[in-house]
Amino acid sequence: MATALSAPALLRERVSLDGVWDFRLDREETWRAIQVPGVWQAQFDDLRETQGVTWYRRNFTVPRKWQSGDASHEVVLGFGAVNYLAEVYVNGRRVTVHEGGYLSFEVTLDRDALWSDNSLEVKVTLPSNDRAEFPDHPFQEIPHGKQSWYGPMGGIWQPVWLERRAVANLGTIILGADLDSGAVGVSVAVSPGAAGAVLVATIAGPDGAVVGRTRVDCGDLALVPFGITVTDPQAWSPDTPHLYDLSVELVTGTTVRDSGTRRFGFRTIATKDGQFLLNGKPFYMRCALDQDYYPEGLYTVPNLAYLEDQFRKAKALGLNTVRCHIKVPDPLYYDVCDRLGLLVWTEFPNFERFSEKASERARTTAEGIIARDGHHPSIIAWTIINEDWGTRLTEDPDHRRWLIDQYDWLKKHDPSRLAVDNSACFPNFHVKTDIEDYHYYRGVPDRRGEWDHLTDRFAAREDWTFSPYGDAERRGDEPLVCSEFGVWGLPNPRDLRRGGTVDPWWFETGAQWGEGVAYPKGLEQRYRGFFLDRAFGSFDAFITATQWYQFTGLKYQIEKLRSSASIQGYVITELTDIYWEANGLMDMERNLRAFHVPFADVNADIVLVPGFRRWGYWAGEAVDFTPAVATGGCTVEPGAVLDWTLEPLGLSGRVPVAAAGTGSVTAIAGFDVVLPAVEASVAVTLQMILRDADGGVLARNYEALSIYPRLPTPETPPIWTDDEGMRHRLVALGYTLADTPDAALSLGRAMDTRLVEAVRRGHRALVVVEDGPSRWLRSDEPPSLMPVPYHMDQAFPGLFAQNRDNTMYRGDWITAFSWLQRSGHFAAIPAHATNGPMFDLSFERIVPHHVLVGMKPWEHEAHVPAGLVVGWGHRAGAVIAERWFGRGKAVLTSFRVCADAPGADPVATTLFHALIAQALSG
Repeated sequence: MATALSAPALLRERVSLDGVWDFRLDREETWRAIQVPGVWQAQFDDLRETQGVTWYRRNFTVPRKWQSGDASHEVVLGFGAVNYLAEVYVNGRRVTVHEGGYLSFEVTLDRDALWSDNSLEVKVTLPSNDRAEFPDHPFQEIPHGKQSWYGPMGGIWQPVWLERRAVANLGTIILGADLDSGAVGVSVAVSPGAAGAVLVATIAGPDGAVVGRTRVDCGDLALVPFGITVTDPQAWSPDTPHLYDLSVELVTGTTVRDSGTRRFGFRTIATKDGQFLLNGKPFYMRCALDQDYYPEGLYTVPNLAYLEDQFRKAKALGLNTVRCHIKVPDPLYYDVCDRLGLLVWTEFPNFERFSEKASERARTTAEGIIARDGHHPSIIAWTIINEDWGTRLTEDPDHRRWLIDQYDWLKKHDPSRLAVDNSACFPNFHVKTDIEDYHYYRGVPDRRGEWDHLTDRFAAREDWTFSPYGDAERRGDEPLVCSEFGVWGLPNPRDLRRGGTVDPWWFETGAQWGEGVAYPKGLEQRYRGFFLDRAFGSFDAFITATQWYQFTGLKYQIEKLRSSASIQGYVITELTDIYWEANGLMDMERNLRAFHVPFADVNADIVLVPGFRRWGYWAGEAVDFTPAVATGGCTVEPGAVLDWTLEPLGLSGRVPVAAAGTGSVTAIAGFDVVLPAVEASVAVTLQMILRDADGGVLARNYEALSIYPRLPTPETPPIWTDDEGMRHRLVALGYTLADTPDAALSLGRAMDTRLVEAVRRGHRALVVVEDGPSRWLRSDEPPSLMPVPYHMDQAFPGLFAQNRDNTMYRGDWITAFSWLQRSGHFAAIPAHATNGPMFDLSFERIVPHHVLVGMKPWEHEAHVPAGLVVGWGHRAGAVIAERWFGRGKAVLTSFRVCADAPGADPVATTLFHALIAQALSG
């Protein structure tokens, strides 16, 4: 017969010390009110960038019974996390010091030093990089993560509490669960007061029923190991997040002195033959990078419901993983991911300068994270270093050896998860890793060819992803993951303002990034100042168009990644916007982007990969594509079909689709589409639905195309050009060449004195800039007797063709939003409803490599039919510009309308006709 156990009504009693505290800088006398938990940078406008020494204080009352002389209980003061160095004083006496900004700590208080009313002070130091002031822990040698990007985060940023518990008590509970055997290995830390006690452990299954139990003597051990076996355990996965609850009771005699719980799951993660195996089955990683920052608290989670809402949205977007980026999150983060079924790839916070102390701190932080959070089944991978931050792998062999040692230590310390040495980007690399991941950013459609080229080389597992110095330990079958890529889409400032009127404080940040184009403040003013309403109609329409532009890029990039079976995952940058960095799938307030519904179709386990090579077609042409089905962990069984329709033209068809195994890319044979005749150019959408043998939907996707009729060449006066390539193009397209330069229209690559004079007298000029270095669009310098060089911005046309390479106009990381007004002569270029005037993929052959700068803001109202802005609406430039002089005018463009053979590209051809008409008009 079992002995009945008795337990106090409350084994542990806790009093929260969260709320309003007093706060001051060490160098100041005046105290101010601060909310705890919360970093000071989130609460005081004048301290946004402040680092250094601060003080927190408050009074607290100890319940009367806690003050009794009961030697069987103790009072503990606990902190969830304080960044970075905390010195804690109770009633004027220093009781503990803790270094490290991401993990919890506690101290047992001397009951004799506690009164009914007590004072608590915490000296919090977030060091700057001034080594004279902080010689022991300068900022660059402490784990700090993205604080070096988004600003310092100092203070008590997680909860504070008082707790009364038995002297005989439980500490950390560490466990590991083996899916194959059902074995659960547990180690429980016990206090010295627990000597001779017994641990009674039970495991409850997902339905609450007890599925395992054991009893073990503590003896005089400080860490008590034991095991429990669960029969037929249910695996945890994103689709079936089955969780088990371990309960441990500390018993002396027949009395339960303390208890603790751990929620866990049976989950395995491994790699084999270039694939991820989740619970032994192939798994394709669909991940977004998460900075784990929040609108109000920045580092501090608002509440549990907020996290649940955020991660439900993440799953609805099709994500199965989040990459928590170089930050240790609040434990609630993992709790929610465990319950909802979302995998987490956690990255340890980096330091900036490698040193012995920095290395020790990194190791200590990693040990603490694994000890505290290692029971969470959602965590499947750790990253040691991100993008070589804090190390110099390309230059220092000692750093490479250190990283291999760190990897080996991590795999020994936590063999249940994958480990990444350095999540790499150009020009750094891996040395020893479980995942061969790499970061690269290219704008689409602007740099579609470069994106394809990089992805093809990455998929081929070329050597550049690992150390070239002979010290890499590459297995050759590490799963390939493009672990950072992305496109910007702007949030609506109205959705971010407090009360609809007050800008968030971070609108004033970002000026130091991207040469100023990341600065949010004044977006609406810039929209009006550059007369973007002429193209977009309204500010809201402009914002929506930027978001669909983002979707166009992300959709293509994901499809390209999925077209290579060797690539087994990706990480989109990023889950939410973070301050000025507007590349999220949600904004900073967790509002979804306009494209959230179709995004889930392309961000899915089974994806229809259209495989288009062109998006603009002449009527009657066959569509040029290689469609395929890409699978992750699912399969396509025999009998599947693909239904397609061409909207709004009404064409449709059905194509049989071959069976496809997991982790494969299977071509769809016999999918042929010939585009019909049209009287005018039209934007069409090819809708595709993959169905199983029973008619159920397996996947859906679409592709936006443009169809152009082959119309007669417009009638124009003879055109003069001395450029041989231009002459050939004009003749091939049916234009008449002029015999002399004294023609109504001249075509060239730049303007000179003769052409300027012709324009002054009433002639017209069309200047096409396509390739080459940056240059003024005046090939000669006007005569001048001035003793200083002539200012070419004063010489007609006064425009500079800026090559976009190596400038923010390139748009790889911070997107350049390019647009063409579809009015007047340019109405012949069709626009898709969602994109508005933004470039779509049909422009990819003619996307400018130059931007024309020198137009004054007011000139954008009527003289810039096509242009671009970068980031938050900065650096407006022209792609088509008009300049009047005398009785004539010049039209100048950087569209690459001559990149292909005459008539080959309908977009280039139609735009070429429109440019000539524009030059001759007015």
